[in-house]
Amino acid sequence: MAPPVRRAPWVLFALTLAAAVWLAWRAFGPEQLGDPLATSLLAFEKQNSLTVFSAQLAPVVASDDERMLGLLKSKQIAVIPARVEYRLDLSQIDRQRMRWNDANRTLTVTLPPLTVSRPNLDEARAQYIREGVLITRDAQERLNRNNTRLAEQQAAKQAANPVLMNLARTAARDAVQQNLTIPLQVAGYDNVTVEVRFDGEKDASQ
Repeated sequence: MAPPVRRAPWVLFALTLAAAVWLAWRAFGPEQLGDPLATSLLAFEKQNSLTVFSAQLAPVVASDDERMLGLLKSKQIAVIPARVEYRLDLSQIDRQRMRWNDANRTLTVTLPPLTVSRPNLDEARAQYIREGVLITRDAQERLNRNNTRLAEQQAAKQAANPVLMNLARTAARDAVQQNLTIPLQVAGYDNVTVEVRFDGEKDASQ
């Protein structure tokens, strides 16, 4: 079963950018915002990154421990919920990544690769199955450390799954399209089309 996922609340981010562009348009007039690329870059100004997608994962890991020459054996199986976020580095988006086609009023934006956050493990909600006649405190601590390390590694691997990465890229395209379309419309560019792609993807207009 696929892990639960949700999109980040970037709609509020888009509305905030639209308000900023509208205030600038009112303050400086439409002539200063006549360049659609400048208007688009203004929408991203002072924004370091945008979280476009998040996923809830549930790594299942197991660790073993032996003590007293193998006389004391213990095992711990753990299910540790983890959350990862997919982020877009807006500081990398400059004029070189944008192209304006005045004939069909289309803005094409090429995005840099997404970055995936380090998994945030929720060990307070973890579930454990332990095996062993006697599990010492040291053994328990070692089992916990090993399971935490393994869960983080497994969550990072799951986060890089192509299905999740494609969902995150789709969310990023939608977010950027929304975040640029609204400010452009507010600045007076009616019937504008924003096409978004990632590095290495073909231009939809080609």
